[in-house]
Amino acid sequence: MSQEVVYSTYGGTDVLEVVESDPPVPEPGQVRVRVKAAGIQPFDVKQRRGDTADWAPAKFPQVSGSEFAGVVDELGEGVTEPAVGAEVIGWPVGGAHTQYAVARADALVAKPPGMPWEEAGAIGASGQTAHTSLQALDVAAGETVLIHAAAGGVGTAAVQLAKAWGAEVVGTASERNHEYLRELGAVPVTYGAGLVERVREAAPDGVDAALDAVGTEDALRASIDLVGDLQRIGTIAGQEIAPDLGVRILGMKRSTERLAELVRLYAEGKLRVHLHAAFSLDDAAKAHREVETGHVRGKVVLVPSR
Repeated sequence: MSQEVVYSTYGGTDVLEVVESDPPVPEPGQVRVRVKAAGIQPFDVKQRRGDTADWAPAKFPQVSGSEFAGVVDELGEGVTEPAVGAEVIGWPVGGAHTQYAVARADALVAKPPGMPWEEAGAIGASGQTAHTSLQALDVAAGETVLIHAAAGGVGTAAVQLAKAWGAEVVGTASERNHEYLRELGAVPVTYGAGLVERVREAAPDGVDAALDAVGTEDALRASIDLVGDLQRIGTIAGQEIAPDLGVRILGMKRSTERLAELVRLYAEGKLRVHLHAAFSLDDAAKAHREVETGHVRGKVVLVPSR
């Protein structure tokens, strides 16, 4: 049997339940993976609450989760690679918060041997969202990018990717995360009144692009004041207010090439995955509540019991 975290109606964390079912059978072109770790995204929380019902509705009973790492344990018809026993990182067909997940064989990359499972399970979604967003904003070497919520999962990845690409980074975060951002290579600034002036002081030569991962009107209006070019301002969290402000709505475009680049940067020491906390499937509600606080530094992951 396989345990999985599901919900059958929108609501608070009380709608989450752990149920048992037969392990899924991979279809042609798919593999089954015994999940070792799976990250939780803010999107997972928003979808469970119903916040995304208009543009990304749940499919009840919904198994949440869009990233995982684990060991291939069964191949579908026509699949020869990855082989049974291969340690992989990828994204599922269906949810990831389960003991056994199914994925397309071409949606997986090899896990580096020395990479901890919890970090492997948390690199895919936030990393690919950050990578997609920075590419869409044309962030390049020699430029300065402003990243809002820079200490979160996407922010942590975006800071490091921008630095790896040769850009300078100014990141907004609460005071307690300033030293963390400095360690990642960003110049930290606090939220609140006077944000525009603080960013200008931190980046006297100006800001070329802005990535918003917090979703507030204040952050987006500050970005408009600082950048000017609306095509170089994007949000992954302010979908409701972005159209009125004229800024871009950004999202994740998955590809194995993108994921492989993230893994390569990790192996080269240019991209780290910061774990905020790890929970069992039975504690999925606690994990969701942790993400809902909005004060997570890095990523929260679920580790299925085995």
